[in-house]
Amino acid sequence: MDVTEATFQTAVIERSKQLPVVVDFWAEWCGPCRQLGPVLEREVAQRAGKIELVKVDTDSNQQLAMAYRIQGIPAVKAFRDGVVAAEFVGAQPPQAVASFLDSLLPSEADGLVSAGDEQSLRRAVELEPSRADAALPLARMLLARGETDAAAKVLSAVAGSFAADGLLARLELTASGTPDLSDALSALDGGDAARAIDLLLEALTSAQDGARDRIRRLVVGVLDELGADSELARASRRRLAAALY
Repeated sequence: MDVTEATFQTAVIERSKQLPVVVDFWAEWCGPCRQLGPVLEREVAQRAGKIELVKVDTDSNQQLAMAYRIQGIPAVKAFRDGVVAAEFVGAQPPQAVASFLDSLLPSEADGLVSAGDEQSLRRAVELEPSRADAALPLARMLLARGETDAAAKVLSAVAGSFAADGLLARLELTASGTPDLSDALSALDGGDAARAIDLLLEALTSAQDGARDRIRRLVVGVLDELGADSELARASRRRLAAALY
């Protein structure tokens, strides 16, 4: 399908919120474009219903070419959720195009995480042990049943997630029993994050080295889950820094 500046918003930006849209920026005079076009069309057709392909003639749609900084063609940009998720420039062999398209599709683990039940989450963790969005909800299910060792094992495989590390720190603090954070954890479980943070920061000031670091990790995890836009998180980060330094 040919897309113009007038239809780009609907055909690409809005449509990419439903499934990946691959945009082939090309021109009639471009030899490599004519080589790549049929490859793209064939590979997208083999993934029918999972990916859409559109073409933009850069000569006729120069504002689009400028907006997306097209400096050489063919230029292929894949959109997901309204933004460019992946791209390449120049004619590519079929195998490379196939790999590019496959990278845009949800993995088996993606579907399992979306399902969200325990069996699905367990399978997702088997497939991708370091995946935080599978490990965290599974660990919480295990923790709710008192299976702390199993929860800790799931969380220990996750790297780069403050939320997962914070929950793991909570398990370590609970196992040690020192200091007594029962009031803070009850507030946290009850949804009163502000009170929980107050109590945790208060405990941080008098905690010994090992416990001090675990409380810090727990607080950081709570703030991470609150999100960057949370005013409570922003204010609490400043208070945490003051308590530590």
